[in-house]
Amino acid sequence: MELRQLRYFLTVVEEANFTRAAAALHVAQPGVSAQIRQLERELGQRLLDRSGRSVTVTEAGAAVLPYARAALAAVDGIRQTADEFTGLLRGRVTIGLVSGAATHEYDVASVLADFHDAHPHVEMALTEDTSDRMLAAVREGRLDIALAGLADDTPPQGVSWQVVVDEPLAALVAPDDPLVARAVPPPDDGNGRGSRSGDEGEGSGDAGTPDGVVPLTALADRPLISLPRGTGLRSVLERACTRAGFTPQVAFEAASPQLLVQLAVRGLGVAVFPAPGARIAAARGLRVIGFEEPCPRGRIGLAWRTDGPAGPAARAFLTRLLAALPVRAEAPPDPSRSAPPDPSRSTPHVRVTPTLDAPPQPPRT
Repeated sequence: MELRQLRYFLTVVEEANFTRAAAALHVAQPGVSAQIRQLERELGQRLLDRSGRSVTVTEAGAAVLPYARAALAAVDGIRQTADEFTGLLRGRVTIGLVSGAATHEYDVASVLADFHDAHPHVEMALTEDTSDRMLAAVREGRLDIALAGLADDTPPQGVSWQVVVDEPLAALVAPDDPLVARAVPPPDDGNGRGSRSGDEGEGSGDAGTPDGVVPLTALADRPLISLPRGTGLRSVLERACTRAGFTPQVAFEAASPQLLVQLAVRGLGVAVFPAPGARIAAARGLRVIGFEEPCPRGRIGLAWRTDGPAGPAARAFLTRLLAALPVRAEAPPDPSRSAPPDPSRSTPHVRVTPTLDAPPQPPRT
C-alpha cells in the first residue's frame, strides 16, 4: 500500500469522478484508475462504486475512508514538524476574492506575490465568487480566507472577519441626469470636506466627496445598475431601499466596477457603488451623487474561520494580509479572534496595522 494510492482514493471520493480527480492531481486518468484498482486488489475489497453517473464509496470504502484521511494527515504533520526545524513553510492556501476588491489600495496581488517569493513551497489558489458563497466556503473549510463584501454587522456563526473597507454608497450618473439637478451640496463634516467649490469642474472631486446628495428615495422608479445578487453591496442596497419604502429596480447586473461605470456612461441606468468609485467615474465624465443620512455603506472584510485557518501556511498568509490591507483604525480588531503571529508582518515595505493578536504598533519608518 502506498501513500499515493490513498491520496488518489481520497481525491476520487471528493470529486466523485475519475476525470476530475485526475485533473486535480495533475496526472493522467488511467494512472489514477490503475492505482486504485491495485489498492482494491491489495485490500481484497471494492472501495468505489463506478456503476452510476458519479463515483461513490462502497460500504468497505466508507469504512476505510477515515483511516486513509488519518494516514495522510499524519504524513502532512510529519512534514510540517520537520519544516518547523528548518524554517520552511509548505502547504496550500485557498483564497476567495470578491470581484473588484483587488484594485487600488486593495492590492491583494502584490501581497500574494510577496508571500510567494518568501515561501515558494506554498501553493496559492485564488478564486472569485459572490460574497455569500465565499463566506459559506470559509465556514465549511473549503476556503481558508476570503475578502468579501459584508451585508451584516456581525459575521455568521463559525466565521470571524476584520472590516478593511467601509465607505458610503453613491450614485454614478451622467452630467445631464435628473439626479444632478436635484442634488444639494453635501454637508460639511467639520474637517473642511463637504460642498464642492465651483472651480473644481464636473466629476473631479476626491473619492470621498460627492458632487451633491439626494434622499435614497430618489432612486425609486429609476433603473439601477448594481453588483449581482449574493454580493454584500447588493444586499445592503436592497435592504436600504426596503427600509426607505420602495423596491429597487435593478435593470443591469455587473460584477466588475469598470463595467458598472461603462453601463452608466451609456445612459442605461444609475450605477450604485461606494463613493471612492468617483476615481473611475470622473475619468469617464460621470457625476457622483451621495445619499442623505442614513446613507447605506459598502463594506469589505477579510474573513476566516473563527478557530483559525487549518494550516500554518494559511495562518501565516492571513497575518500578512492583515498587516498589508487598510484596516480601519477606528475599528480595532477583537483580541479574542486570534491568528498566530508571523514575523513577515514586520517586513519594512509593509505598513504595519493592528493584527488580531497584537496591540497597535506605530508604522515603521
